Amino acid sequence: MRRHSFLLALLCVLCHVAFSFNDGQVANGNFEQGPKASDMKGTVVTKRDAIPEWEISGLVEYIKSGQKQGDMLLVVPEGAHAVRLGNGASIKQRIKVIKGNYYSITFVVARTCAQNERLNVSVAPDWVVLPMQTLYSSDGWDAYAWSFQADYSLAELVIHNPRSKEEDQACGPLIDSVAIKALYPPRPTKINILKNGGFEEGPYIFPNTSWGVLIPPNIVDLSDHSPIPAWIVESLKAVKYIDSQHFSVPQGNRAVELVAGKESAIAQVVRTVVGRTYVLTFDVGDAGDSCEGPMVVEVYAAKENTKVSYESKGKGGFKLGFLKFKAISTRTRIVFLSSFYTMKSDSSLCGPVIDDVRLISVHKS
Repeated sequence: MRRHSFLLALLCVLCHVAFSFNDGQVANGNFEQGPKASDMKGTVVTKRDAIPEWEISGLVEYIKSGQKQGDMLLVVPEGAHAVRLGNGASIKQRIKVIKGNYYSITFVVARTCAQNERLNVSVAPDWVVLPMQTLYSSDGWDAYAWSFQADYSLAELVIHNPRSKEEDQACGPLIDSVAIKALYPPRPTKINILKNGGFEEGPYIFPNTSWGVLIPPNIVDLSDHSPIPAWIVESLKAVKYIDSQHFSVPQGNRAVELVAGKESAIAQVVRTVVGRTYVLTFDVGDAGDSCEGPMVVEVYAAKENTKVSYESKGKGGFKLGFLKFKAISTRTRIVFLSSFYTMKSDSSLCGPVIDDVRLISVHKS
């Protein structure tokens, strides 16, 4: 009996080791475990493995919240520390994953002073270069998500500042709060031809931040998948992925906010039958984030389109929209975009919320 109990306990331990991946911050993802004083020269980290769980390359600074850079006060959004990447510098961590599975990386980043800062994020062979000209939040920090498919059981995550050495070292981006989440590709259902119509499957959202997560536009995402499975950011600017803990969400726990007018669009390609009639329904509302004023969402499918107006008071709420169309191809692209730019009183970008998108076939021709 004792032997049986021992074997059962050992099996449980082995199962835990094999399936120990948890969604959330990577090891020392908020950089609160810092280098030893002997491994620093001022704010500069001098040893390659001085920051626990991370490997650095180039000029990397360990920044404390409240530290000054000239006349600018550096603020860290979560905890007390972050890292700054100088020109050509990078941080790297190896993460155990399941080969073939999809994952999203969420990280918080701040631009310090340069308008043309960029950030290269990679897990070989996938990579993305994020332009940071547009600041979406009012406090200087934005959370971004990017996805990859694991080609190996050990993913090597690299966050790199590709700026040239001729540019000002003091203008490198600040990085804080790095997290990972497994993604599970959704499937159509009997009541919805669209996949992930409620946006419930998506990247990790930090519970202690209130910005949501920006999903980069498709023009800079070279992968064939998205942090919001089944959906493509088909625009020049990002869209914002939001949760019900921090925002008003029409249905369920997640939704998408179109924060940059016609430069902020999402799309999904669905299988359809030529000549068959379909009805698309969806919710249009506001995130309850003080984004006030008239909003209009444009929707396109096949040869049809519609505009849904919504007068936002910035306190939450939504209305139902619909579009009826006849399929002209075996694949139909469904597109949502915002007609207007909208800004909050703090000058940060905002816009209409899209949620609970459903597509059904109403009859056969």
